[in-house]
Amino acid sequence: MNEGVKNGARAVVATVAGAGAGAAAYATIGGIGVAAAGTAVGITLGPFIAIGSGVGLTAYGLYWLGKQIGGSRAK
Repeated sequence: MNEGVKNGARAVVATVAGAGAGAAAYATIGGIGVAAAGTAVGITLGPFIAIGSGVGLTAYGLYWLGKQIGGSRAK
């Protein structure tokens, strides 16, 4: 399999894992309400999943970057 395809698959797995972690966080603590300036907004499952996906993908990106930096030093 092509290295680019492998990296893409790993990025998708990291994103899905992050989404799962976001959903688990929502299931654990429930919704969050934010009140400011006389208004209130409820944060439901969707934003938790989106934030978790972003965190998972960011974590994989940092891992990949560290691997690239470490690999270039070894050469």
